[in-house]
Amino acid sequence: MEHRYINSKKIFGFKSRSELLAHISLQKKILIAVGVEKILNRDIKLTKIINENIAYCDGVGAVMALKKKGLYSVKIPGAKFWLDLINDHYKTKTFYLIGSKEIVIKDTVNKLKKEFDGINIVNFRDGYFGDDEISLIEKDLILKKPDIVFVALGSPKQEYLMDHFIKKHPALYMGLGGSFDLYTGVAKEVPTIWKKIFKWEGIYRAFNDFRNMKRWKRQLIAFKFIYKYYFNKL
Repeated sequence: MEHRYINSKKIFGFKSRSELLAHISLQKKILIAVGVEKILNRDIKLTKIINENIAYCDGVGAVMALKKKGLYSVKIPGAKFWLDLINDHYKTKTFYLIGSKEIVIKDTVNKLKKEFDGINIVNFRDGYFGDDEISLIEKDLILKKPDIVFVALGSPKQEYLMDHFIKKHPALYMGLGGSFDLYTGVAKEVPTIWKKIFKWEGIYRAFNDFRNMKRWKRQLIAFKFIYKYYFNKL
């Protein structure tokens, strides 16, 4: 599978969701959704994790950057792709879910069981735990032996944790950020018309959560990316 290095990050170019599904069918690695924030992140540890695993284009910025390097890729939103992954494997593989608030993860599991009849979720837990509990989760993973593990804690925390877990229990891991919130309706989807016309989903979320300064800071990173993209500094 072809890839390019963007700002020292190894990013693969997939022409479709089905191509990504086929590529990871027998993998025991970490699936990492890459957008402009991860591309510009200077964390050496995170870069190493990205380069040792499977990074795919989760945002239009990553797609543009790959195209500029001569590699075509489609945008594959992780918030949707994890459900494609379940749909492809729920009859034959086992799952483990980590992340979000307790009520959200419970609603997520209940909804998955309704939508995917017979899905085998060997265990799940919310994302509110301290370092002292990580060893307990690790032992549970080793005991339950899930084939696919979804971790929705936000980046880079989820990547660090998955990198730790995969060394103890090899499986296919996927970082999901706020995907459980989207799946259960706690967070609202960006309207399709906005995504088609403006493409910049982050700015829509910032306007809809106007007082959240963290969201606005993330948009400043996007402006920095645009500068680096047009002046060939990636």
